Amino acid sequence: MTFAWSPAFTAAPVVAVGVQGAAGFRSATITANSPSSTTVRVLAAASVTVLGIGVLAAGVPTSGVTVHLVAVAP
Repeated sequence: MTFAWSPAFTAAPVVAVGVQGAAGFRSATITANSPSSTTVRVLAAASVTVLGIGVLAAGVPTSGVTVHLVAVAP
């Protein structure tokens, strides 16, 4: 997911990311950050119980979540 900044920052901004929605474990990673845009990859993993031990399944790209970004000038 790419967020475009308009107007663009003068340098790559300092970005905080938050994710809400969907069941299971979610992770968000900022994969690219420039003065004009920021790209975030969101993965989700279901929890699986094996022999009474809870483990996470492999993370896959997800949909149905809301991604919040806050960007400020450095």
